[in-house]
Amino acid sequence: MKKNKFYVVWVGNKTGVFESWVECQLAVKNYKGSKYKSFIKKNEAEKAFLEGYEVYYNKKNYSDYNDSIPENDAICVDAASSGNPGIMEYQGVEMLTKKVLFKKGPYKNATNNIGEFLALVHGIAYLKKTKKSKIIYSDSKTAISWVKKKKCKTTLKKNSENKEVFELIGRAIKWLNENKYNINILKWDTKLWGEIPADFGRK
Repeated sequence: MKKNKFYVVWVGNKTGVFESWVECQLAVKNYKGSKYKSFIKKNEAEKAFLEGYEVYYNKKNYSDYNDSIPENDAICVDAASSGNPGIMEYQGVEMLTKKVLFKKGPYKNATNNIGEFLALVHGIAYLKKTKKSKIIYSDSKTAISWVKKKKCKTTLKKNSENKEVFELIGRAIKWLNENKYNINILKWDTKLWGEIPADFGRK
């Protein structure tokens, strides 16, 4: 059975202890430099809030700080396909504002995994080009694995309809092999946080 979490917001639009991620998200939305964390027990959350951010993080017992809620300063990527293979598109958005940073497609005769892979590479390239130090989230273990291996292990066959898609795959792999980047790629936890902000909302 899923346990409820409690969210402390020390610095944000609204501060306090919140009992849902949605409330916490609203409390820090668009607030630069917000400080927040989740807790399993309500009494621990209340104590941490009363102590204040600096005291909480200066305590030795809390040096194993673990972000169990997504980072505020991040971008998210996602893909959608109507059929698999089918019509595919992908996009990248800012974590909290949901501002679309890039959106590509639709492409014919492609898979969702390919879209997730292309979205992730596009997001990494975007951050490198704009020299932004942000985390990038993807809800696809497959795409993250492909990016780390610098390979797109799709079983999809190339044909006249998806020629452009395979050209994009080739360019993405080439970019990964020719560029160095120091960007933290993390798996979006859909069970804890709901749909990734870059989701196309077609489920």
